[in-house]
Amino acid sequence: MDPQTQNTSLQRLQNVERRVVRVLDIAGGVMEELTNPSGPRRDLVKTLCGEFMQSIKDIQVTLREEIKSACEYRPFEKSDYNSRIANEICFQKLQYLLSQLDHLQNTVDRYPSSSD
Repeated sequence: MDPQTQNTSLQRLQNVERRVVRVLDIAGGVMEELTNPSGPRRDLVKTLCGEFMQSIKDIQVTLREEIKSACEYRPFEKSDYNSRIANEICFQKLQYLLSQLDHLQNTVDRYPSSSD
């Protein structure tokens, strides 16, 4: 990811952060309106809820795009990390299995054979 793309991405994420703050303000406005002693004004609540939902959708779209663009950048695609971890896990499982087989053999050896 080149520095220009990274700066643009960070700017978009900062804009998302501002929109999230705005969405929280909208939600706070709805809550205030719902606690209004004279009762909530339906038109205002409807408008604020519509604005809230649209803002959430816009935030989701932007975040999805940022995630996709981040996934396109794969600096470690030639890394063998995943293979090494998978091999290490298999090795640990085999060690555990061998220890269980040893315990089983010890248990079998403690009992006299019934063919005697």
